[in-house]
Amino acid sequence: MFRFHLSDWIMRTEPSVRQITYVLSFGNLVSVACTRERYCIRIFMPVSVGPAQPRENRLLAALPKSDYERLLPQLADVSFALGEVVYEFGGHLDYVYFPTTAIISLLYTMENGSSAEMGLTGNDGVVGIALFMGGGTMPNRAVVQSAGQAFKLKAKVLQDEFAQGGKFQYLLLRYTQALITQISQTAVCNRLHSVEQQLCRWLLLSHDRLNTNELIMTQELIAGMLGVRREGVTVAAGRLQDAGAISYVRGHIKVLDRQRMEETVCECYRVVKDEFERLLG
Repeated sequence: MFRFHLSDWIMRTEPSVRQITYVLSFGNLVSVACTRERYCIRIFMPVSVGPAQPRENRLLAALPKSDYERLLPQLADVSFALGEVVYEFGGHLDYVYFPTTAIISLLYTMENGSSAEMGLTGNDGVVGIALFMGGGTMPNRAVVQSAGQAFKLKAKVLQDEFAQGGKFQYLLLRYTQALITQISQTAVCNRLHSVEQQLCRWLLLSHDRLNTNELIMTQELIAGMLGVRREGVTVAAGRLQDAGAISYVRGHIKVLDRQRMEETVCECYRVVKDEFERLLG
């Protein structure tokens, strides 16, 4: 596998079957995996110029200087592609991840293959809380919702630091409480609120964790995240577009009027945001 920048890309199966070409209006980071049957290309979100810094993650940025400098040599940067699986249900992690520009969705998948998002983590937190909460194995599935960068830390290093107590442990525990609030509120929202309100909540939470107004996400993937039918996402996205809140073209979503979205969204978004700010703001 290799990665590079370009402004348009092609995905081909055998010539006798079909050829599909997508042309994008901006440069993107893509990854290409070649098999005997086809060339598969996965697209990244646009990336910022220059390498990411660990302090772009809010948990790492909140550490005292001495703690941060002790951890810094142990942190390694990593890039994630859209749709990449970070871990599977019941799996073991060798690292925890502190996203800077990537967003990771925490999903629960049913026996019949259907799934829904329980929560999401971006530059506000850490992926792999079971490693310091004592669970060992992962209770869900983690998939990259928005491609970008993160910093990884070996599980043993994290556990040793956590066992010392202090500010690092304090931040991790408070983030876990904020994540539990998000997971609980997501369950309520998915049960009681309209697809349009759920979509607004999801878009606003994602927007809060990005340094851009643009997201790359198909309606099919959004439907999978929300646990609803694709047709419902089409109607909801159409209403937001008609209202001037977003533009949506072939999986490319741009936030045009955030205030309009905040007027449309249910109270769940504010509950999650306020709790995070109370605990870690």
